[in-house]
Amino acid sequence: MKILSIKETFSDQFEELAEKIQEGTNLLLEILDHYEHAEEKIPKLKDIEREADVITHRVYNKLHKTFITPLDREDIYALANKLDSILDLVEEAGAKMSLYKIKGPIPEIKELAQILGKAVFLIRKIIYDMRHHSKNFKTIMDTCVEINTLENEGDQILRKSMVQLFEREDDVIELVKWKEILELVEEATDICEDISNVIEGILLKHG
Repeated sequence: MKILSIKETFSDQFEELAEKIQEGTNLLLEILDHYEHAEEKIPKLKDIEREADVITHRVYNKLHKTFITPLDREDIYALANKLDSILDLVEEAGAKMSLYKIKGPIPEIKELAQILGKAVFLIRKIIYDMRHHSKNFKTIMDTCVEINTLENEGDQILRKSMVQLFEREDDVIELVKWKEILELVEEATDICEDISNVIEGILLKHG
């Protein structure tokens, strides 16, 4: 086994993953804003998700081959796994819209997706800041607080969306479809908070 630094091993892959998550989330927002092109763009989400899977497995392989890691092994694994999970949920939300033959987005899904977009933007920022985490300690911790605030906003929007959906939707099947899609996007926002918690833990251990 080899002894490698974080710069030589995991930072590059984490940054690649962050870029893929940003790309996938931006595409979801674009799909919602221009839904007339959804059928041609939704399959691209799957392509991005597969590319992220390749990067994630590269992290796992390096973790397996490295005897001494720059961070705790469980933190490296958790960070890679949760980053990848965001894109899994984004892709699934898009796939459900296609599978369920959604005619057009409801306002609530756009509102929730915008919250996710803001959280993902901050995740990307925080991952780049982690390359020099000691120097960027305060910036990273402040960004973690922002991500947690966005997750709370996402929870509130989901609850409000459920109330509005049940009030106006008479078609039970349509209601179930949108409930599932909304929950997928909100879960992706929850994962952003999970990532910020992992990173906070890393900082507290390593400074």
